[in-house]
Amino acid sequence: MTEGNFVDYVKVSLSSGNGGKGSVHLHREKYITKGGPDGGDGGRGGHVILRGDKNLWTLVGFRFKRHFKAGHGAHGSKNRSSGADGEDVYMNVPLGTVVRDIETNEVIYEITEDKEEKIIVPGGMGGRGNWHFKTSTNQTPRYAQPGIPGEELQVILELKVLADVGLVGFPNAGKSTLLSVLTSAKPKIADYEFTTLKPNLGIVQYRDFKSFVMADIPGIIEGAAEGKGLGHYFLRHIERNSILLFLVPADSKDISKEYEILLSELQRYNSELLDKEHLLVISKSDMLDEELILEMKAELDKDLPKVPYMFISSVAQQGLQELKDALWGLLND
Repeated sequence: MTEGNFVDYVKVSLSSGNGGKGSVHLHREKYITKGGPDGGDGGRGGHVILRGDKNLWTLVGFRFKRHFKAGHGAHGSKNRSSGADGEDVYMNVPLGTVVRDIETNEVIYEITEDKEEKIIVPGGMGGRGNWHFKTSTNQTPRYAQPGIPGEELQVILELKVLADVGLVGFPNAGKSTLLSVLTSAKPKIADYEFTTLKPNLGIVQYRDFKSFVMADIPGIIEGAAEGKGLGHYFLRHIERNSILLFLVPADSKDISKEYEILLSELQRYNSELLDKEHLLVISKSDMLDEELILEMKAELDKDLPKVPYMFISSVAQQGLQELKDALWGLLND
């Protein structure tokens, strides 16, 4: 999937169908001159329904279709015949999709399971026919209920990527390179910040034909939790990952400080993110000799005594199998 086809934020307009009118009809038949009221009910207006689909990974289907309108209910007719219900409109979305009201920004619903359905905009009820209103004092009512009009709603569809492992780090930390080496994904890789503007997903092959999904999240910058840069667009994708893999490059001025800044941004955005299992990985370690690695390990043990960490190099293929073993262990702990 190319970056241009990864759509994770769209605004759509939804309209449900009107309910059909109830019928005002008096029964007429040979030899039955005054058969009484027999007007049927109007049909229900069509719903706009959201449905989860595990085979979808993006909201690209909504890029060119932004308006969804359900069918109207048919009117009732004689012989107590009810009108047909309006045709429902189904919107298939990937798992992890959040629906927000465009005016209040309130979360209406979240789709997290395959084939899960939620009526986002209900259709109007059909009106009742005149036979419902027959009483002992009013044997031939000549009125019926009109159908209830449908509703209109503008919503935001927002995708939060579902993955087993999410890569977290500053721009140019080596996240895309690691994903390209561990999976068959082909993310854009270049020597400048914010090369990755959309999440990339890849499947990591493990031993005995086992596998897990890894997501390359666009780089976080300091102040992202307050919306600096595209902070909120990036951070929301981290919420759905089971494990967070923090990447800090070996040529960083202060590995411990970078790690703490990343933790701070996640905590300010959503403190629950810190409850996830996580692992600190020092990337680009092929630039280090054994003496430097020993010195850095001593500093990390002192500054971050409770944080599990390891050294890898995506380019030199160093420590990658150990990394996969560690991730698999955390996933199945």
